[in-house]
Amino acid sequence: MKTLKEFAEKVLVLGLARSGTAAAKVLLEQGKDVTVNDAAASYDDALVLELQEKGAHLVLGSHPLSVLEGIEVVVKNPGIRYDHPVVVEALKRHIPVITEVELVSYLTQQPIIGITGSNGKTTTTTLVTEMLSKSNCNVKLAGNIGIAATEVAETIQADEKMVIELSSFQLQGIDSFRPSTAVLLNIYEAHLDYHGDLKSYVHAKCNIFKNQHPDDYLVYNADDPVLKEHMADVRAKKIPFSATKNLHQEGAWADDTHIYFFDEAIIPLEDIVLVGKHNLENILAAVAAAKLNGATNEGIQHVLKTFSGVKHRLEFVGMLQDRYIYNDSKATNILATQKALDSFKKEIVLLAGGLDRGNEFDELIPHLKNVKAMVVFGETAAKLERVGKEAGIQVIEHAGGVDTAAKIGFSLTDEGDILLLSPACASWDQYKTFEERGDIFVQAVHTMN
Repeated sequence: MKTLKEFAEKVLVLGLARSGTAAAKVLLEQGKDVTVNDAAASYDDALVLELQEKGAHLVLGSHPLSVLEGIEVVVKNPGIRYDHPVVVEALKRHIPVITEVELVSYLTQQPIIGITGSNGKTTTTTLVTEMLSKSNCNVKLAGNIGIAATEVAETIQADEKMVIELSSFQLQGIDSFRPSTAVLLNIYEAHLDYHGDLKSYVHAKCNIFKNQHPDDYLVYNADDPVLKEHMADVRAKKIPFSATKNLHQEGAWADDTHIYFFDEAIIPLEDIVLVGKHNLENILAAVAAAKLNGATNEGIQHVLKTFSGVKHRLEFVGMLQDRYIYNDSKATNILATQKALDSFKKEIVLLAGGLDRGNEFDELIPHLKNVKAMVVFGETAAKLERVGKEAGIQVIEHAGGVDTAAKIGFSLTDEGDILLLSPACASWDQYKTFEERGDIFVQAVHTMN
């Protein structure tokens, strides 16, 4: 096993936030010479002061290229793009640029279940973790879902497994990171402003299996045409899942009555509380990954009979004056909002809008048939208004933010309707995170009680 003692001595941590801070801490604890460069952080910030006390060299407020002097490796915050001047210059100087998750390879040899996809990562990661936990397996959750992977890898015990949610941003910056079980849910056009083109985005996602060995597993979506094109590159044992095919001897699948793993019936569909066709794919992927790692049918059944969704992902907020309120703030792209809209048959008042990445929203039009009104906000408000009008939606209101949108939207509902926040956009034009956006929406709903 490689250890951090063998890792480069002089390291630049570019960008702090959760992952950068965790990377800096673990490297400093190993006695590395760490420079921290962050344009937004302040010298009097408590976390920054803690890193300074541990021995970090601080360069804050800007990104001078001089931070690269003597540096052997750059550990980049996943949110920093590869066209960032410091990253471009590092690569020009042949300095490796990695992300924090790569450090996991140096910290543990325990089994890792890595989960990625354009949509469904958080739900599937949560399901797998819960299924293993309810099967009395020792498991720890980490990664893009909210806990830095290095923090978990540092403390993981000999009898524990790690379940890591992985974004394309993280996966683009790996070298030797290797999950013993990789889960690839789907690939749709997304984050092209970051990756530049679809080919680069697909390549980043497929990095999840690039270091796998023949005795590892890749759980993949057999219905995804993009994934099919890359299966020849896989060395691991391939375990497909499908919501449309009867796989029988191959993997996880469903018919009209049950979910199966190979030919074993796991649970009747009528016992599952998680709504939405898209969630059936997430469930199938989770069942496959969990079964491969020791989950029992009883543990899986317990989770699927009780789990109604993760926070901010089609989260049922509650009933208010006989209206159904759903928070889907994690829908940061068009596909996620399409799937949310397709999950309901009742009439919907849709709240949508956010960061303008330059795309249009015409792909939403076929999915707006149950939408009776829209409330739009953020940088994309005008684009969404145009699409709503083309879909024949008569009432389209503009709001300053999601709190105002909640109140306007509720005023447009009738008994039995659904008030749905599903923005189809990232939150960064108005809010730091999609979680902040969702929390403000939920808080606004509660004030209307």
